[in-house]
Formats: sequence, C-alpha cells, structure tokens
Amino acid sequence: MELVQSASCFVLFPKFSPCKIQYVDPKSTPSKKTQRNISYSGWVRKDSNSFARMKPFVVYASDGGAEAETAVVVEKPKLRPFQVFDGSPSPLGATARDGGVNFAVYSSNAVSATLCLMTLLDLQEKQVTEQISLDPLTNRTGDVWHVFLKGDFEDMLYGFKFDGKFSPEEGHYYDSSQILLDPYAKAVVSRGDFGVLGPQDDCWPQMACMVPFGEDKFDWEGDLHLQFPQRELVIYEMHVRGFTKHDSSRTKFPGTYLGVVEKLDHLKELGVNCIELMPCHEFNELEYYSYNSVLGDYKVNFWGYSTVNYFSPMIRYSFAGNHGCGRGAINEFKLLVKEAHKRGIEVIMDVVFNHTAEGNEKGPILSFRGVDNSVFYMLAPKGEFYNYSGCGNTFNCNHPVVRQFIVDCLRYWVTEMHVDGFRFDLASILTRGSSLWDAVNVYGNRIKGDSLTTGTSLSSPPLVDMICNDPILRGVKLIAEAWDCGGLYQVGMFPHWGIWSEWNGKYRDIVRQFIKGTDGFAGAFAECLCGSPNLYQEGGRKPWNSINFVCAHDGFTLADLVMYNNKHNLANGEDNNDGENHNNSWNCGQEGEFASISVKKLRQRQMRNFFICLMVSQGVPMIYMGDEYGHTKGGNNNTYCHDNNINYFQWDKKEEASSDFFRFCCLVTKFRHECESLGLNDFPTSERLQWHGHSPGMPDWSETSRFVAFTLIDSEKGELYVAFNTSHLPVIITLPERPGYTWEPLVDTGKPAPLDFLSHDIPERDMAIKQYTHFLDANLYPMLSYSSVILLLAPDDSPLV
Repeated sequence: MELVQSASCFVLFPKFSPCKIQYVDPKSTPSKKTQRNISYSGWVRKDSNSFARMKPFVVYASDGGAEAETAVVVEKPKLRPFQVFDGSPSPLGATARDGGVNFAVYSSNAVSATLCLMTLLDLQEKQVTEQISLDPLTNRTGDVWHVFLKGDFEDMLYGFKFDGKFSPEEGHYYDSSQILLDPYAKAVVSRGDFGVLGPQDDCWPQMACMVPFGEDKFDWEGDLHLQFPQRELVIYEMHVRGFTKHDSSRTKFPGTYLGVVEKLDHLKELGVNCIELMPCHEFNELEYYSYNSVLGDYKVNFWGYSTVNYFSPMIRYSFAGNHGCGRGAINEFKLLVKEAHKRGIEVIMDVVFNHTAEGNEKGPILSFRGVDNSVFYMLAPKGEFYNYSGCGNTFNCNHPVVRQFIVDCLRYWVTEMHVDGFRFDLASILTRGSSLWDAVNVYGNRIKGDSLTTGTSLSSPPLVDMICNDPILRGVKLIAEAWDCGGLYQVGMFPHWGIWSEWNGKYRDIVRQFIKGTDGFAGAFAECLCGSPNLYQEGGRKPWNSINFVCAHDGFTLADLVMYNNKHNLANGEDNNDGENHNNSWNCGQEGEFASISVKKLRQRQMRNFFICLMVSQGVPMIYMGDEYGHTKGGNNNTYCHDNNINYFQWDKKEEASSDFFRFCCLVTKFRHECESLGLNDFPTSERLQWHGHSPGMPDWSETSRFVAFTLIDSEKGELYVAFNTSHLPVIITLPERPGYTWEPLVDTGKPAPLDFLSHDIPERDMAIKQYTHFLDANLYPMLSYSSVILLLAPDDSPLV
C-alpha cells in the first residue's frame, strides 16, 4: 500500500495503552511489519494558534514488546478525513479525477502555500474547516503548487493562502492571513442574493471556490454551436438582471438566467438571432455600495464591469444562488444557452480582461493580487499600477502566464458552457506590451532595435495571436471594443488575423450626426451604409467585421438620443460630472420627456430613421435592450450604479400603444433577414448598388447635403430603393425608371403607425398605396422632413408580393 497522509485537522492525539508509535520513512517499508492502515499524519495541534508539521507515521499495536501485524486505528474526530497525495501541476484549478480532487495553482513568487477547505456554514462564520500546508519539495513543480485529495467533498469550498514578500514597491502583496480565490475556480460562493449585504453588513464577505466532486452531468440534449455566418447576425445587447427584474415581466424567476429563458420568445419575435450578455462573470455588485441621497436608495455595480473571477458565472444572477456551492448557477447558465440555441439564438459574452475588481494599491486582495501580483498586473518599475482601464489596474494580458490563463478561460466557456463568442471590453488593452517586456520570452529571440516599454501598442500582440490560431477559439465570434482609457483608439486598425470584428464607434458617431441633420456627413454616412469599407476593406476584412450600433449600454438609449441635448446624470450622485458630454444627440426642439405633440411625432420619426439605418447597413446590426419599445433612462447616459427601473426592461411599456415602435422594429428586422442584399459577404460594388440624389444617378456629396439615397439589387426582392432625408424641409424625389415595373412603398417613417410599414396584414394597405399612385406613376415620391423610405420594385401588372 502506498504511504499517504490523512488530514483530519486540528486534533490532539488520543491515548492508547499499551502502544508504540514508530515513525516510518516514506521511501522505505518497515521490516517484519505488515502495514495495514495509516492512522494520522500532517498537522498536530499544539495549542489553539499554532500547528506543527509532522513526518508521516504509522501506529502499531504492541503486547509486551511483541509487535502485532494488525494496526491500531487511531480514533478520528467527527470531521471529514482527507487522504493527501502530492498531486499534479496540471490542469490548473480544482479537477475531479481518480476518485478525488487535484488542486493546482500558479504562484511564482510565493514561498509557501496552504490549501484551505471549508463548508458553506464555516464560510459564513469566517472559519476554516481544514488546512493543508503544501510542501515546497513534493507539492510544487516549477511555479505551480499542487496537491491531490481523496475524501468527502460534497458542498465543500476551498481557497488558498500564500506567504512571501509584502513589498508593494517591488510588486508583491503576499499576506498569509488572506484566503484567496483560485483564478481557475469554476464557481465562487459568497453572498447568495443580489444586492443583499453579508453578515455584519459586510460588502466584501469572505469568498470561496467550489470544489468539484463526482460527475456534474448536465443534459445538453445534443446541443451544438449554431455557427451562423456572422453576416447573418442581428445582435441584442442584454443585461441578465435588468431584462426580467421589473414586476411587469411576470416571470417566475425575475432577474435571473431562468428569467431570460422565460422571455427568449420576445427576442425571437424581434428577429434577434444573437444575444450579447453584459458581464456574467462573478463580480461584486456591492463593490462601491453607498447611499444615494438623490434617489433615496443605494448605489451598486449594476453593469458588472469589474470581474472577481473569470471562470465562474455570476452566482447572484441565478435562482439557485449558493445552492450546491455554485453548481446550480452553472447549470442555469447552461440552460439559458441551450434554450437560446433551440430558438436559433447564439450567445456571446461580454468579457472584461482589461482589469479586475482588485483596483489599485488601495484595493482589496481577493485573488490575482495575492496569488502573484507582479505577473497578473501591468506594473511600473516601482510597483505602481498602470491604469489603461480607468479602473485602477490593468490586466497584464501579454505576459505568457496571463495570456495562457485568458485562452484557457475562453476555451472553457466555449467547450463547457457552449457560448458562441465573446465581446472584449476595452480590447485595445489586449494589444499592449506586458510588464517586464522581454522579446526573447515572447517571440523566442531578440528583435533588432526593440525598444518596447510596458504598455506599448503591439502590431502582433501574442495574446491576440494565440486566440486567432487556437483550434477552438478561431471558430467563434470575436468582437473587440477597439479602444481603451489610455487613449489607444484602434477602430479599423485592431490586429485581426482576418477573424476579429469591432464595435464600430465611428459608425455610431457618423450616423447620429447625419440623422439629426448635421452638415458635412453625407459621404461618411454612405460609407457606413456600405459596411465602412474605408475602415475594413484595405486590411482584407469584410463588411461583417463591422458591428454597427447607434446605442449601447454606455450612453443614451435610442429614446433619450432624440429626447435630450444634454446628459442628466444627477441620479448618480456625482453632481452630473460623470458620463460622456459629447453625445451627438438632438432633442427635436424641447428638452425632456414632456413635449408638444409635434415634437413627439418628430422624435418617433427619428427613432425609426435610426432603426432603418441600422437594418439597411452592410455589417452586423446591434440593438440595445429596451430600444425596441423606446426605453428611457431620463437622459442619464451612465447608469452603471442603478438597480432599479432606470435599468430595468419595462414590459408594461412595451405592451402600451407606444409599442407601435416594437411592431415597426420587428417588421424591419424581418425584412432584413428576407433580403439577400442586406447581409453581403463583401462590400457592394456599382454592379449591385447605385447612389442617387433628389434625381436618379445624381448623388449630392457636398458639405450641405442632407439627402442620401441608393438602389440595391436583391436576389429575393428584386430591387430596393432606400432614401434618407435629414433636412428640415420636405422634398419630392424622382425615382429611377425601371420599364415594366413600378415602385411601391414599403416603409415610410413620415407616416403614422401602422402605415409606417405597409405589411400585408394591414387592411388599409391597398388604399395607402393608391393614395400615392399619381406620384408613383410619374416616378415621384414625397418625403417628409427627417424621414426615410424603402420602396420595392414590382411588375406593373401585379401587386407587390
């Protein structure tokens, strides 16, 4: 029998008489004795505060000096016994295997490591159930500490303690009193309910990691990645809690992954085939918990862009909470993905690998900082934290250990959780040189003239290279928010290997300017309609590498974009000093929600104009949650801290009369899916697309032009005519002549609902078309100011089909 250690922590030796304790060399077998049982080894309690490490030993019974072959079993306390083995350095994290659990964690600068095990009850009482000190000789391989345990792990949690230098000026924050999260933990447990304080009103109660045991089976029912061509996507940016937390959602599980499942059919109706989940990695929503005197409630980290652990789904987005030590949350997230796939909807995660919740030198020591601060964070020579994220620290993405960690994490979410891709927050940080940059370490040889310093933008960043060439990750959707808070702006220039797409911030800014009637943007607007070839064509990319959006979580909603000239962020409690000042918005004549009827009608037109633009542009459209019914945040463009109706999808509003806009959005999105020409694999050429002005074939690209129109050949619809009049004056346009055919209106944002989209189920459809016969027979069409139209070509002798 192999000699092993069995840890039953903090016990006094029971007395047996007569007996003899004989210490046994682990590398040898005692002569003339048959070893039958290992009774105890490891920690011996000397007093309440100190423990001594003993060598492995065996207890043998003796009778008057005659040794018996039967071993005496030393009585154990009523705690869980664990057999302790050396373990393996891979894989990192806690892994159930061979009837036990292997624990492995990277820490290059620690001088000692201790595995802490605790039950959920002990965690709540801030107690450690078991401690196992790791021997640097047998439990360390290279820079990886490891141990293998056998025992009862049901509802057991774990963490690590590390000892070493506490020297911030050298980049080290080792503190042996801190129990740290394993960066590779698959679930993190602390508080069970969102927004609820811990014991003694603690915002940062002790956290611990789930110990896997047995086989955690989930029935995927044969689920596979949908692998839609990216050009076919319509993305919907969603906040899990905000989507169903409002009372009007009438869901059984409001504010959770299960709540989203209950409402997936809404997205199907809208025509969405991809949801982009705002951060669902474990974060602490009480990170900056404070009383907000303006609203009389408490500020929280609602958005979640402050990750605590990258492998764990956000526990408090689950109905299960801490049940099963996080297993319930994992399965609920998997269920969300599976049910979305059943409905033909892909799932993309918004991931935050640019910084963590540990902040700057004044922040908490939770995981990465205490495990190996100088490896995981980008540091200046005297230990200061670089702050390219604007959040206190910068993840050291291109360090060899850190980039492998990121790749391992992404692979886990693809293979184990079945997600279809990722949107990388402040992705330009992924391209910056790591701390202690060493070309030999990164590329294998020195680069002539290499003078790169920490944070330098790299043309071929190792992390992005690894992701692009990974056999699993290169096949999923990869979307970069191609800028950071350090001034690096890479829209159109993000290192891509032909794979990466980008949030096209330039599309957003140009479209907002043109639609509100700003001079000088007609040509740039036309580029946006074509998928921004000025940004992506030269680099060999395609229109679908542009993720087009007008609104997102950060900034005005679509309704507020046409309702406010200025931000109104007083509710954030920062005297309106936070949030972007330059929003390219227009209130249509009056500031705020309460306005005249004529202003409200203009706002309705403008919202439709933005949505039409989004859906007829080449590239991939992205809709922000709630914009489909006109959700307003009262002009607040930075709602990161509100767990209330400001951020909640209000299902009752969607059902009101104003939901005519929801009908419009559904029909326009459906139309996009039906048109082969609105999701091209390459940039349109003159063989397919022609530009027009007020007259056919005479576009106006002058500085004062506020009119853009084009025709587009479509294999399904024949030909489309699309026009935008963003002038304050109405205009009668001349349509291109097509002998044997006539143009018939489909969309006109200048018309009241339901005539804004002439679907076949409208009783007044034929009458509405006849009202324009005298115009259409003359190849003319009248357009209201600030309006857009779509017309389709139909044979003269038959109605439009």
